[in-house]
Amino acid sequence: MAAEQPHSSGLTPIPGLGASPGEDHYPSSAGLPGPHEVPRGKALAALCLGTLGIVYGDIGTSPLYAFREAFTGHSALPVSAENILGVLSLITWSLVLIVSIKYLSFVLRADNHGEGGILALMALVQKVGGLGPHAKAAVAMMGIFGAALLYGDGILTPAISVLSAAEGLAIYEPRFASWVVPITLVILAALFLVQRTGTGSVGKIFGPITLVWFLTIGVLGARAVFAYPAVLAALNPAHAVYFFIHNRFHGFVALGAIFLVVTGAEALYADMGHFGRRPIRITWFALVFPALLLCYFGQGALMLHEPGAITNPFFRLAPNWAILPLVVLAALAACIASQAVISGTFSLTRQALQLGYFPRLEIIHTSKTQIGQIYIPVINWMLAGAVAFLVVTFRTSGSLAGAYGIAVSSTMVITTGLTILVARDIWHWKLWSLLLGGVVFLAIDFSYLLANMLKIGEGGWLPLLLASGVMLLLTTWRSGRKLLGERHLEGILPVTTFLEGLREGTQPATVTGTAVFMTGNPEGVPPALLHNVKHNKVLHERNVLLTIQSEPVPHVPREHRLTIEELPKGFYRVVARFGFMETPKFSTLIQMLRSKGMVLAINDTSYFLGREVLIASKRKGMSRWRKALFGWMARNARSATAFFNLPPNRVVEMGAQVEL
Repeated sequence: MAAEQPHSSGLTPIPGLGASPGEDHYPSSAGLPGPHEVPRGKALAALCLGTLGIVYGDIGTSPLYAFREAFTGHSALPVSAENILGVLSLITWSLVLIVSIKYLSFVLRADNHGEGGILALMALVQKVGGLGPHAKAAVAMMGIFGAALLYGDGILTPAISVLSAAEGLAIYEPRFASWVVPITLVILAALFLVQRTGTGSVGKIFGPITLVWFLTIGVLGARAVFAYPAVLAALNPAHAVYFFIHNRFHGFVALGAIFLVVTGAEALYADMGHFGRRPIRITWFALVFPALLLCYFGQGALMLHEPGAITNPFFRLAPNWAILPLVVLAALAACIASQAVISGTFSLTRQALQLGYFPRLEIIHTSKTQIGQIYIPVINWMLAGAVAFLVVTFRTSGSLAGAYGIAVSSTMVITTGLTILVARDIWHWKLWSLLLGGVVFLAIDFSYLLANMLKIGEGGWLPLLLASGVMLLLTTWRSGRKLLGERHLEGILPVTTFLEGLREGTQPATVTGTAVFMTGNPEGVPPALLHNVKHNKVLHERNVLLTIQSEPVPHVPREHRLTIEELPKGFYRVVARFGFMETPKFSTLIQMLRSKGMVLAINDTSYFLGREVLIASKRKGMSRWRKALFGWMARNARSATAFFNLPPNRVVEMGAQVEL
């Protein structure tokens, strides 16, 4: 193939550019490289410090309200020695069974090439699992519903954490009680305003501040335990058994409050891709778990000695002179926990977008070195509005506790179910192991879920309503895109047929330069190309049919990113693949094309995009109101020009009407 001048066509090919159809194909996920090598020494210490603020911020602020809610919430247990020891025993063994054993020992092993989280787990099960089409669809629904529930957690965590911290002011000075809600709103407003600046510089102090937090709550708890060591009897699980025998149904209801101690456990799995398994496990057993136990046992010891402290046992652990500094530290810890959840919501949204469940949104990368640091303005301000609404409506952390727990407990059930499928199809566990693990962990998860369902009337309806709305949007977008693809297929013209027609018929005029036509189907001719030939009656010297595909893996290795196939008549078929943890950037794609021998000259390359006007018809495929909803989402989605960062003055959009 003769070399061409780059200024004339916009594309400089080199000998051997075109790959054969069977070359450079993307392999199955099982053939991709696994997680990075295990860190050691200073690198491991830095990662362990980082996990404190990001991974354990949420579960680390639970002592602010969790223990108190068992005796003051809608369960309202009588303050007695038996109940205090019983609740402490349930807290201890919940942390052991759910966090230490289930998540750290088993769920963290179910990684999708180093990445975790409900959507990564869903993609892993669908990609590798031995499931039929209907089972895969059921898994997809489970994963999407779990993801939708986590949006509720992203709203509730900032509200309840910051409110709980601000409520310490009323302990320091009762006259400050009326200032709790305004101060909470100011703190939250500042938190959401700084999101656009990124968390890189602020994130460096997250770990040290959270380290001080855990050391402080551990010392405060130890101080009370030493004063009343009889509370250590709660380590005996017999107290948990006696608690249920004595309280019966009332004890079961109290599980909804006790569950609050593990509400941050899902973050251990979701943030695995940022830190790896080892730092998460080391930090839990070396610091977080002991500090949490000491703090909870300290609150229990204080209540055994002073039952009136139930109004706010956490802040009552501190001497009077230390309450105000503790309020400040608690507010910082609550902001860090909230920041971790907000960032997690951004990451979850990007995953959903890349997997085809969300329309294109503006994604701003706030760091030049860390790909995971992103900011999504629409999601940020939606979260901010919802959090402010919760604070103004519920006004106290105790009122919010009724709404908290349902979302996370539901997600935990889904995570356990999908992990069992991974154990069956990937780890190849024996049947007895699957049954034992399924019975034990699902029984625990369902017990907490059912107890939380009893709080629906106390505010638990809110996360369920929110999750239902989010799931409706996610599934409507996915189904709408599938239906739109089917409509395109009905009249699609194969590329081979189009090229044969160019050979046999009258060829349109040829103009210099390169035309890039973006298409969702690499086998068909993009409508924009057909419209260009039909209406403008021209073809460019070089024509690139570009398809950007999302793969069910977190990251696509560079060597498998592109497939380039040279076609007759100056056409090239290019397929670019991105993982669900990656945001497609056209600048990156151009660099990779250059490494393959293609040089797209900016001033000689035009980008042709199709813009459909969707019409909700009575045709089968989806209900008419959902078609209308899909059309509204499509109209409000970010344009492909902005999303892929194409040069606006080189983009040509060709419109068409499509009946859904």
